[in-house]
Amino acid sequence: MEILFVQWQWSEKIVMESGIKLLKKDKNHATISVLIPIFAFQNSDTNMRTIQFREAVCEAMSEEMRRDESIYLMGEEVAEYNGAYKASKGMLDEFGPKRVIDTPIAELGFAGIAVGSAMNGNRPIVEFMTFNFSLVGIDQIINNAAKMRQMSAGQFPMPMVFRGPTASAGQLGATHSQAFENWFANTPGLKVVVPSTPYDAKGLLKSAIRDNDPVIFMESEQMYGDKGEVPDGEYTLPLGVADTKREGTDVTVVSFGKIIKEALIAAEELAKENISVEVIDLRTVRPMDYDAIINSVKKTNRLVVLEEAWPFASVASEITYMVQERAFDYLDAPIQRITTADTPAPYSPTLLKEWLPNSNDVVKAVKKVLYKK
Repeated sequence: MEILFVQWQWSEKIVMESGIKLLKKDKNHATISVLIPIFAFQNSDTNMRTIQFREAVCEAMSEEMRRDESIYLMGEEVAEYNGAYKASKGMLDEFGPKRVIDTPIAELGFAGIAVGSAMNGNRPIVEFMTFNFSLVGIDQIINNAAKMRQMSAGQFPMPMVFRGPTASAGQLGATHSQAFENWFANTPGLKVVVPSTPYDAKGLLKSAIRDNDPVIFMESEQMYGDKGEVPDGEYTLPLGVADTKREGTDVTVVSFGKIIKEALIAAEELAKENISVEVIDLRTVRPMDYDAIINSVKKTNRLVVLEEAWPFASVASEITYMVQERAFDYLDAPIQRITTADTPAPYSPTLLKEWLPNSNDVVKAVKKVLYKK
């Protein structure tokens, strides 16, 4: 083993190894220490290419399945149909029907099969066509996957991933437009990951698959076609580390998943008025990078939290509590929270537009904490 001390320009695209611990960070540089076997250190290839979000998910699963034969994918339409959203395109041809498995429409059944398989040393990836359907199998996730390691005194780690789209995706109605990040994050034993870009999706999914605990990996039907750059070479992103998508000095906006796009749009608009907004992407809801949020609030003294979920007992509520506990004296204004309306999602496009948060809501909230009109 060897300890490396390196100072690099602060960039997630350079500093992306799971073993990294940040010791000191300012807006320009980060000093890091890495404690890993020297032969295991891999610098990511600097060549970048543009791919879709669905391709990033597919590449992550395929690369990990080539690396480890205990990994397999199961779910509705993942094989013959290449996935409901084409996130497993070509995987059946490469890995065969024993490792890319079409299941019946029986979420409780195949979630339970995956739990038993993980207990026997495999690393299943379970795809839900939507996390709305995960409610059918939630007993297996909450009462078995999340608790088995503790109930067995560590005899049974649960290396498994439950993945699929979450939250709204247009006019899908009340029962197909729900966000469950806070539901799963409330459960000890589960990790909850919500990427917002192809780069994040690939790096985080690879780490989730390698993790020895069950990971809830939440995507979006409205992001699968999004394009972004990823490195040509091998890379992973550590779970539990937030990413500053935009630096700023006046207000901190914290968000995650596809709704963070509205925060970035708002930040661009506010910059025209000389308002500097820092946008933090949680990436991982649990474990949450509280330090990244607290450090940003200590700099900006103002916080807005944007979340595509109902307001009661939300992720935003948890962030608000933690900031007032750890950084209350740094706040120059009450924290503002932006969520969906506290009702089931409407089908009407006019009502749906009002129900969902948007960039205008972010602009108003930022100006409110700045006491500007």
